[in-house]
Parts: sequence; C-alpha cells; structure tokens
Amino acid sequence: MSPIVTSLGRSRGSDAVRPASAPSCHGDGPGVGADAGAPVIALVGAPNVGKSTLFNALTGSRVTTGNWPGTTVSVSRGVWRLASPLGPDASSGCSHCATPDMAGEYTLVDLPGAYSIDPISPDEALTRDLLVDAAPGDSPDVAVVVVDAATLARSLYIVAQLREQVRRLVVVLTMVDVAGARGVTIDTAALTDVLGVPVVVVDPRRRIGIDALSRAVRSVVGRRPVPARGLEDPVASGPDPAIGDVDLQREDERFAFIARAVAAGVQGDGSARVSLSDRVDRIVTAPVAGPLVFLAVMWAVFQLTTTVAAPMQAALDRLFSGPVSSGAHRLLSLVGLGSGPVDGLVVDGLIAGVGILLSFVPLMAIMFVLLALLEDSGYLARAAVVTDRLMRRLGLPGRAFLPLIVGFGCNVPAIAATRILPSVRQRILTALLVPLTSCTARLTVYVLVATTCFGRWAGTVVFAMYLTSIVFVVGVGRVLRATLWRTMGREPLVLDLPPYQRPTLRLTAAVTWQRLTAFLRTATGVIVGAVCLVWLAQSIPAGGGYGFGSVPTAQSLYGVVARAITPLFAPAGFAAWQTTSALVVGFVAKEAVISSWAQTYAVGQPTGADPGSLGEAIRASFEASSSGHVLPAVAAFLVFLLAYTPCVATLAAQRREIGWRWTLFGVAMQLTVAWVAAVAVFQIGRLFW
Repeated sequence: MSPIVTSLGRSRGSDAVRPASAPSCHGDGPGVGADAGAPVIALVGAPNVGKSTLFNALTGSRVTTGNWPGTTVSVSRGVWRLASPLGPDASSGCSHCATPDMAGEYTLVDLPGAYSIDPISPDEALTRDLLVDAAPGDSPDVAVVVVDAATLARSLYIVAQLREQVRRLVVVLTMVDVAGARGVTIDTAALTDVLGVPVVVVDPRRRIGIDALSRAVRSVVGRRPVPARGLEDPVASGPDPAIGDVDLQREDERFAFIARAVAAGVQGDGSARVSLSDRVDRIVTAPVAGPLVFLAVMWAVFQLTTTVAAPMQAALDRLFSGPVSSGAHRLLSLVGLGSGPVDGLVVDGLIAGVGILLSFVPLMAIMFVLLALLEDSGYLARAAVVTDRLMRRLGLPGRAFLPLIVGFGCNVPAIAATRILPSVRQRILTALLVPLTSCTARLTVYVLVATTCFGRWAGTVVFAMYLTSIVFVVGVGRVLRATLWRTMGREPLVLDLPPYQRPTLRLTAAVTWQRLTAFLRTATGVIVGAVCLVWLAQSIPAGGGYGFGSVPTAQSLYGVVARAITPLFAPAGFAAWQTTSALVVGFVAKEAVISSWAQTYAVGQPTGADPGSLGEAIRASFEASSSGHVLPAVAAFLVFLLAYTPCVATLAAQRREIGWRWTLFGVAMQLTVAWVAAVAVFQIGRLFW
C-alpha cells in the first residue's frame, strides 16, 4: 500500500520529483506480469478506498513489488488471470458490459494512491506520467479508478481529471455497504450515464463483484479510447485568457461535473444519523482518551503475543534441540563426519541458527495477525491521528508518521515509504528516524532477553521497548529539527479515516501469510549467511597451538576481535565478549543476535516461558559483566540494541533514498545515541537495583 496524503485541486508543486521522461507500462516495469502483448490494467485511486485490497484479490499470490525503471517509486505488479465468463452482468447496472468475452491474462499494475493527477510527490508524479504523459503505446490499456461510495464527491475528482484525457476508464465503487449504513444509496446506472464509462460495485474484502469488474474491463479493453467529453475548452470561450483564468475555469467545470454526477447517482446525504464510526472516533481520537486507548491496545498486543506464543515456542525448541539435532548428528556420524568442523557447522550452526529463528514463527504469526486485525478494522488510521498530534507538537512533520509506523514492521519498506513526503528535507529527516523504530527483527531478541531476565513481566518489558523507540524518534527528531532543519515548516496530517469494519478471515489470513513468508524469506537467508560467517571466524585460530575447527571459541579470530572492542561497553554494564560479538553479527540482521549467542555458547535453544540453558548462559554473562547489577545491564543492552546501527538491508535502502553522506551520518548518529543512552541507563539504574 502506498498511502498518499494530499488535497484536492492543487497545482503541480515545485517540490515534485519527476522522471526525466514518461515511463512505459508495457514490458519494462518491475516484477511479474502476463505474457508480452497482454493488456495492461492500471489500478488508480486515493488511499483507503480498497485499491490494494482489490489488487490482492485479483492477483492472488502472483505479485511482486519493485522500483519502476527510471524512478525511485515502488509499485506492485502482478497477473490478473480472468476466467471465461460471458454475457452481461445484469446486477452491475452497466449497459457497457454486454460485449463478447475477452478472457485471458492481464498485467495488473497497482499505482501509488493519489487524490488527483497533479503531483506533489514522486509517487503521484509516476501516476501522472503513466496515465497522462506516456506515449499512446506506453500507457495502460485500461485505467480502473477505485472510488469510495461513502465519499463519492471527493473520490470523483480524479475521474473528472482523467476524462479530460483520451482514456479507457472503468469506475469501481467500493465501501457501498458503508454508504448504505449512512443512509446513502448509489444508482450505478445513472452514474454510468453521467460519467460515460462503466461503473461497477465491488467488495474486494469479500471478493464480491469481481465477475462484474472482469466483464466491464473486457468491454473496454479492445475498444478505441473514448475522447474527452463533458468539459468545455476554456480557451475557445474567450479571447486569449490568462493561464490562471484557464486553470480556474477548468477547476470550476470539474466540480460542476462532479456535482451533476452526485446529483444523478446518489440518493441520501448521509446526514440522517451519526454513524457508529463517528461515535467511536469521539473517544479513540480524543486528546486525552485517544493516547490512552492507543497505549492500552499496543500493550494488549504485546502481552498476548508473548503469552500465547510461549508454549508453541517451547514445542518447537524441543523439536530442534532434540530430534532434529540428534538426527543430524547421527546422519553425519554414518558418513564419518560426526565430530569436527562439519558437525559443528550443521548442528551447532545451521540447525541452531535456523531453529532459533523458526521457534519464533508462532510469535511473529500472532503479532502479524493482531496487527492485521487492527489494520483491517480501521483502527490503525486512528492511531495515526493520535500519534500525529503529539509529533506535530514536538516539531516533526505530520505526514512522517506513515512511514514511521511502517518501520515498526520492517525498516526497509519504511525507508521506501518516505517517498510520499513532498519535501526533500522531510524525506531525509524521516529516513534518518526510521531506523529508530523497533522492527519485528528486534522483537525476537527482546522476547528472549525479557523472558530470561524479567520472567512474567516479559510482555510489559517488550511493550516498554516500543515506547522507548517512540521516545528515541521524538527526541532525536527534536534535536535534528532544532539544529539541521531549523527552517523546515510544519505540516498537518491530512488523512481519510476509513470506516470501522469487521475484519474478514480471508483478508487477515492473507495479510498474515504474506508478511510472515516475507519475513522468513529474508531472515532465513540472512541467518544462514551469518551462521556460516560466524562458524568460519570461530574455526580460525588467532594464534598457534590450534588447528582449523578445533580452536576454543575464545581463542578464535571471532573471539579475539570481540574481546578487542568489548571494553567500550564496560560503562554500560555488558562488557562480555559473547554479548559484544552478538551485537556485531546483529549488524547483518538483528535476528542473527540470537543465533550468534547459540553458536558462541554452544548450548540448547530457548523455550517460551523457560529460556533453557541459552537463557541461563546469557544471564550469567550479564551477572559477571555488571558486577551483580543484572537488570540495569540488561536494560542498557536492550536500549543499545534498539538504537544502534540498523541492519545492512536498511542501510542499503537509506543509501538508495538519501545517499551515502546522509546514510553515514545516520550510522554515526545512531551509534552515539545508542552508547550514550545505554551508559546512562546502566549508571542510573545500578543506583536503584
């Protein structure tokens, strides 16, 4: 999803970043698509109208996301495989749909969300370039414009603009049930007559109306483009009008056209009664109650995650530390490799490292389910409003909340999401703050350490880490605004609040599966690579007297390098070389911290509520390095883990978006902030614990 926050009827801003030439939809976009020559269908629409949900419903798993050639804008592209249906759909109310079938595969492109085609950001610039400025052979064959039936007048603005071009259009109405609950009904036949393009009703969350949409698209995909209609040419209406007068007249004509369409196709004004969403919003977006509700919801999410996942983690731990490890050892023994470096790599390295990751799958799955429920219900948009109020008071750009909230899932797409911000300075500032948001990769380490050292308070400790993350974002943002970006203005968050909806099982499961598999694909590869590198470094002796693979870890290249930098962390209370080395490996990926510990200690894996021997070894290290002040040292370690250098994938994303100079500045800034904060936490904490 590409949330774009804009206003209607604006001119093309000077801050908009545009490609040098209009790109093509045909064959040069990123990712998968139908066969060459297949029609290209573009999904267009504002944020929160169900466009991305419709895209997922139409393409299923045949989807990929990437940067469009020549731009820095990420879009989704997939295959829409149409079944072989047939005649008109009487229920659609669309007289344009009674045409012969054109079954097959279409390439579906989900363009960034936009309220209009007047761009003020790179995302909106790409939407305009593909729909308006591209050469006839390079533009989409059909533009499917998704509009919100509950806010039809506002959603039809982009339709009015696109009608001014030579364009094949299909209009999709979503949120019809929400409009009905507000006393609004839509006459699709009348709306079709006024708009002059097919209009169909679709509920993408429940996959209702997909066949009607298929027929509508087939009806126009092979048709000659319909010329602009319904708007007068302002230049012909008077002698040599000024450019501003032309723009103003065209704007007036657009709004007059929208008014005619709404008058013909909408019955009821929605003002008969206050909706349930409005009543709930009075509480969840209130200045005092709103933040309290938000904190309570987030605490419940983390508490449920750590509590429910514990027995499942324990079962997976027993599986990998028992039958899987012993079975692998027996198989290696049969071929004469039951002892030595190969056995260490496979059993203590790969199985231990990948096993520790897989043992956290239940935890990640529960987290993703809960977040998907909050997102599908409409609550996360309210959380944006609540959090934005605080951020703006502290001087942060309001729209920066959107990529920052994405960062709590993964920092990499959050960095890419900074493209929605219109100002270059805002994009740089936000990209520097995103790595301070606590991504899900850190969650695995939080849970292990918190369960080991805080017992039944583990869920609250994890919740506290996310609050600390917000404090870091706000605090560092304030400092940067007061120093490097003193002249940057403040902007409010303008966001359409979607109605509250009952989450659907299908959508929740699909979103959870996509996020979980994406996490596993990324993390598993990183874990395997990190495990192999750690194993190699632990197998190389740093001095004489040992052979390759037979050196004690403390005397290996890995141990010697870790010992060299360990004194730096003595003021923070965790100057144990095992802990230091794990943080170094965490530079590759934060989830690799645990696999590094497992290899270094060469002990069993943690279970949910009972961390096992690995947890005991970790606690013993903190005990020794902190002179008995375990809890302050653990807290300092968690704070450092939260704030220090992000993973290499995030650094690569930063380099792509803001360049090497700002990326290196961010690395130095985060290391400084992390070390100072960790030392402060330990030195103050040991006075009380």
